[in-house]
Amino acid sequence: MDLNNIRNFSIIAHIDHGKSTLADRMLEVTHTIEARKMKDQVLDRMDLERERGITIKMQPVRMEHVIDGKQYVLNLIDTPGHIDFSYEVSRALKAVEGVVLLVDSTQGVQAQTLTTLRMAQELNLVIITDIDEVYETSGKTGEGVLELLQAVVEKVPSPNTHDTTQTFRGLVFDFQYSNHRGVIVYVRVVNGIIKKGATLKFGASKKTFLALEVGVFMPDEKPTDSLGEGEIGYIVTGVKEPGVAGVGDTVMPTNGTGVPLSGYMKPSPVVWASVYPESQDDFLLLKQALLRLQLSDSSLSFEEETSGSLGRGFRCGFLGMLHLEIITERLHREFDLELVITLPSITYFVELTNGVVETVYSPHKFPEYGKIKNVQEPWAEVTLITPNVYVGTVMQMLYEHEAESKETETFGDDRTKIVIEMPLRELMRGFFDKVKSITSGYASISYEFINTRPADVCRLDILVAEEIVPAFTRVVSRRRVDEEAIEMVDQLHKVMPRQMFVSKIQAVALGRIISSKTIQAFRKDVTAKLYGGDITRKMKLLEKQKKGKKKMKSRGKVNIPHEVFLKMMRGGEK
Repeated sequence: MDLNNIRNFSIIAHIDHGKSTLADRMLEVTHTIEARKMKDQVLDRMDLERERGITIKMQPVRMEHVIDGKQYVLNLIDTPGHIDFSYEVSRALKAVEGVVLLVDSTQGVQAQTLTTLRMAQELNLVIITDIDEVYETSGKTGEGVLELLQAVVEKVPSPNTHDTTQTFRGLVFDFQYSNHRGVIVYVRVVNGIIKKGATLKFGASKKTFLALEVGVFMPDEKPTDSLGEGEIGYIVTGVKEPGVAGVGDTVMPTNGTGVPLSGYMKPSPVVWASVYPESQDDFLLLKQALLRLQLSDSSLSFEEETSGSLGRGFRCGFLGMLHLEIITERLHREFDLELVITLPSITYFVELTNGVVETVYSPHKFPEYGKIKNVQEPWAEVTLITPNVYVGTVMQMLYEHEAESKETETFGDDRTKIVIEMPLRELMRGFFDKVKSITSGYASISYEFINTRPADVCRLDILVAEEIVPAFTRVVSRRRVDEEAIEMVDQLHKVMPRQMFVSKIQAVALGRIISSKTIQAFRKDVTAKLYGGDITRKMKLLEKQKKGKKKMKSRGKVNIPHEVFLKMMRGGEK
């Protein structure tokens, strides 16, 4: 393919602004997908994506289109819009020369729009639509889509011709795993040409492999004879070992002398949660499942850990609360795993009274009351964009989350940008949902880390039947510990199934019980089969039942189902 007739671009936008719908119309007008096979969100391959109406994974697709008598190859990489998946966006942007900036005319510019736009500008990508020239396009009707594609051809440059002294080099921007074909790497070819059967290696791991198949996305995998410079496609490696391939790596010939490409920076987890199999027999299955998910989601990190009561599990790092929820849901759905998931936490740096400094990722490993000298926690700068009518309500809410307002700016379209600084701990404490709720869904949020600061926090334990449940332990602000304790006990009391014996739910912090509720036992009517007769028979049966319940209470262990952990993680909804 002539390099001058290739255009590589992405669509970037805030979540729910219609990226996938616009991509659908592009696939239609270029006849990439037959009309009978067309469906909504055609590039969203996961059931979770289609159910929630959001894009979680980037998805490349090759469109071939004739403009002014010339055949062009338009390589589109559809990207997520939620801030938790911004690492997906950053990788996609490094594989293209231009972006279509999509803004929903009914919602206007949103916080994540600005964040993603800044990423594109820092990479010196051509941006369509720029502020000086706006293209009116409808993702629903298809109006203006052909004109937008023509603008892509006219404004986005063809791929750069790199150093011709370099042999084949391909940037790995994503990959997936197949049980039969091993790792399949998604590459942007930077130099040279690659054909099926070539012997290649990964620049970082040095692992060699045979290119079993090369091809392009239309949007399903379509084998081709070769992939040339500037093209986007895939290579089937046959490699089935974990940890060999990684995003940002360079694929190159085994005998090549080329220099590996710069690749990507590894993202830093924002939220930590420990994941344990409900049955320790499933530990290896959980490990394999996490390795498999890491192949399709390189921002997921995990390492093995052991808890005295929960057994062997994994401490996992996520880029946000939605990322955590999606991963745990996929583990349950795709691998049929019943899990115990601890409440999410951030990283704390704790100096003990003996002078030792510990980095604490899991709440149940946070030191006990009385052993702590001081605690440091990460802070974030948060940008909110909200209609002016909600500014007063938002400002009132900031105190509750220990936030400090730094800057406000009013836009011409009756909206205000508010820049605040707040503990990351508070950002993860339902802040997104509360902002959306009090602004009727019109506000948008983006954030980034800034520094660490002293934290006045303590450990809050939840006991069920007088046993600490590590999965429910959390680190909370001292000033809110009573409120948090009551709230957690109430939430757990609502979602916890009744047992065969009476059991208590208690919240303990700062060396005292703060809140307590009792779960009543199931009661079977043991006298139901008695008709009349001596009252003493009924009394004996009831006394026997009473003794049995007392025995169960002293020996019994409360069973907490998988669903309860998920509900508590999401805030205790029924």
